[in-house]
Amino acid sequence: MVDVADKIPTKRTATATGRIYIPQVAYELITSPNSADSNTDSPEARAKAKARGKGDVLTVAQLAAIMGAKRTSDLIPLCHPLSLSHISVSLTPEIVGADEHDTERFSILCSATVSCDGKTGVEMEALTAVSVGTLTIWDMLKAVAGKEMIIGDIKVTRKEGGKSGDFIREE
Repeated sequence: MVDVADKIPTKRTATATGRIYIPQVAYELITSPNSADSNTDSPEARAKAKARGKGDVLTVAQLAAIMGAKRTSDLIPLCHPLSLSHISVSLTPEIVGADEHDTERFSILCSATVSCDGKTGVEMEALTAVSVGTLTIWDMLKAVAGKEMIIGDIKVTRKEGGKSGDFIREE
């Protein structure tokens, strides 16, 4: 582990984002969770009921992301344990641009902002929050979406504080 004993604590903030691409049926399950299927005996209807049985997908994923940020030093070797002062996670269902076949792509954008007064940055905590949040969505939707999901675009989009200064990713 890097020795940070001589560093002076400063306010540190980092934001990370990532996206999970999901099929339309999973997107519709998330955006209208109380819709009833006319054929409750179909495999799709049973899969939807199973996914709903775990709870609200976005709420559970948000809580998992927050827990992930708090447990980062337990998951990543040589990562300093930090006393986090703020964690904010948003999960936004979106229809993104068409793919090469002019097909709409359905996704959930996960954004996590983490802050602390510490001797080292919180980028890893923000990245872990996004990763755990999107993995939780995968777990909760696998009965409906299975192999059609893709997790990607995970990156730090903003960092404030510390010796290296501030950073904003321009898209």
